[in-house]
Amino acid sequence: MRVLGPTDVSDFLALTGEDPVVNVFADYRARTTNLDPRWLGGEVWGRYDGRRLVAACHVAANLVPVQCTPEDAEIFAARAAASRRTASTIVGPVAAVDAFWARAVRDGWEQPREVRARQPHLEISQDPLVEPDPLVRPSRRGDLDALYPACVAMYTEEVGVSPEYGGGAELYRARVSQLIARRWSFARYEDDRVLFKAEVACASPFAAQVQGVYVVPDRRGEGLGTRGMAAVVAHVRAQVAPTVSLYVNDWNTPARAAYARVGFTETARFTTIMF
Repeated sequence: MRVLGPTDVSDFLALTGEDPVVNVFADYRARTTNLDPRWLGGEVWGRYDGRRLVAACHVAANLVPVQCTPEDAEIFAARAAASRRTASTIVGPVAAVDAFWARAVRDGWEQPREVRARQPHLEISQDPLVEPDPLVRPSRRGDLDALYPACVAMYTEEVGVSPEYGGGAELYRARVSQLIARRWSFARYEDDRVLFKAEVACASPFAAQVQGVYVVPDRRGEGLGTRGMAAVVAHVRAQVAPTVSLYVNDWNTPARAAYARVGFTETARFTTIMF
């Protein structure tokens, strides 16, 4: 096992390519950072069988196992637990994350704030099954003041902590602005108010992962989420990548039903551990 760098990008992309939709985050990070620790804000570790890269682990603000067996995950966890924890989130396929976490706990990591187990990972690689909302469009620079409060509300509702907590407002606003600039933010605006929104979190030539799906509370139950997601799928497949993916909490029955109506199907299960 060793730290990967720019000379290992092709091997790493071959590894993520074994399941390119599930591994879209790791693929995106490799392509945008060239696996350079200065740009990663952390490291990527690789485990080899001879000269062949067989597993990896992205270790930064997000700790993400890549093509890991439970044995691989335990080995990466032993290395991670030997130093100060930098990750605020561990996320990935259930078997790998659960094995990683069991070993990390044994080696002394503190208890997390929340564990979300068995989150369905969903994909769609076809036109949506319902009519897209024609009023959902890519956000523009002038939409920031309307969009930002909706993003804060979604994050706070989903995570349980405001992204502005501890002085994070400036950084979070910059992140929302960045998504707008990339044309990765999609929303339905009405009288300078956001009724529905969603963003692309990361993308590769193979897939785009959607996050931050939100319907304003007083308009839920009207189908805005279903038709809004259909519009996001249509926009993303036309402009970003051929497959759209996301993962959702298993207890979020309304969201799961909406995604099913759009045409998403389950292809894996994730576990997310938050500190």
